[in-house]
Amino acid sequence: MELFDVYPLFDIAIDKGKGCRVWDDKGQKYLDLYGGHAVISIGHSHPHYVEAITKQVNKLGFYSNSVQNPLQKELATRLGKVSGYEDYQLFLINSGAEANENAMKLASFYNGRTRILSMEKAFHGRTSLAVEATNNPKIIAPINDNGHVTYLPINDLPAWQEEIEKGDVCAVIIECIQGVGGIRLVTKEFLQGLRELCDKHNTVLICDEIQCGYGRSGKFFAHQHLNVRPDIITVAKGICNGFPMGGVLISPKFKPIYGQLGTTFGGNHLGCAGALAVLDVIEQEQLVENAAKVGAYLIDTLTAEMQAGNLPHVIDVRGEGLMIGIELDIPYKEPRTRLIKEQHCFTGCSGTNVIRLLPPLCLTMDEAKDFIERFKKALA
Repeated sequence: MELFDVYPLFDIAIDKGKGCRVWDDKGQKYLDLYGGHAVISIGHSHPHYVEAITKQVNKLGFYSNSVQNPLQKELATRLGKVSGYEDYQLFLINSGAEANENAMKLASFYNGRTRILSMEKAFHGRTSLAVEATNNPKIIAPINDNGHVTYLPINDLPAWQEEIEKGDVCAVIIECIQGVGGIRLVTKEFLQGLRELCDKHNTVLICDEIQCGYGRSGKFFAHQHLNVRPDIITVAKGICNGFPMGGVLISPKFKPIYGQLGTTFGGNHLGCAGALAVLDVIEQEQLVENAAKVGAYLIDTLTAEMQAGNLPHVIDVRGEGLMIGIELDIPYKEPRTRLIKEQHCFTGCSGTNVIRLLPPLCLTMDEAKDFIERFKKALA
């Protein structure tokens, strides 16, 4: 049997990692400014995380959700405290797509409606409804194209108001910093306006914090820069530093019903142990504050270098914390390939001409300076 060939791959096999560095199977070291799609939050192979995972799997890796799991309750308490959502409820699943799927399902149970509003260039996952809310027709199969979703421009409040006021909108789903969409930021006025409209028309406001959340923006959640509390918040990626896990933070206005939602693997013992270790490290090493500080340095320095003419082809730098988009006036393929092959530095990408930086939140100032020098050489 061969692999189902759906991924265009670099001819590199990563063998190990430590902090913000990874090594391939030939021993070549790389600076990691991508973190495996923003998944590595506390750094590769953090000793506290490794110890917690090892200790738990030696004790019990998995049992079903038909019995008590005190680790789930501990995680809910800890996550509520660190995020500022102690009054919310937590439902644990396996991935970001599954988190968004359950969030929209819960919204539909709540108000009985079936229409979703999503942003142009949105990405919310590849499961049935999540992929329909993703603005990419190439990945929406005919069986998923059911007319549930209306895509609207980012930050165009009148357009969203017109749709919400029709009275049939189940939920609005928003990435406050779009990832796949090119690191585009929602404005405070827009999100606060949506909050008011959703309250008025009994529409559920969902913030997809799968990529922009868990400290990446320099606050625990990106929407906290905008002074809005969503009805539902979805998380994944950085929640367990590489172990598959996702979660839905649910407002007290939603009342749980036995059997309404469910999962086999979600909230398993091993995942909870890893997620608790991630929160330990985030708090003890002040990684949210580090993301704000080092991210601001990267954005300010890259912007200054661009304005000084020292970064050929760079036309915009945008983002928040350690979620940064560098827009080029040429396709990203050649400079990104040179970064990897010649400068030994991993980055992400978006669209056709945006290089995306999503490093572990432990990125140091020296590593940020190192990246800028490598980036200059790749563009030269």
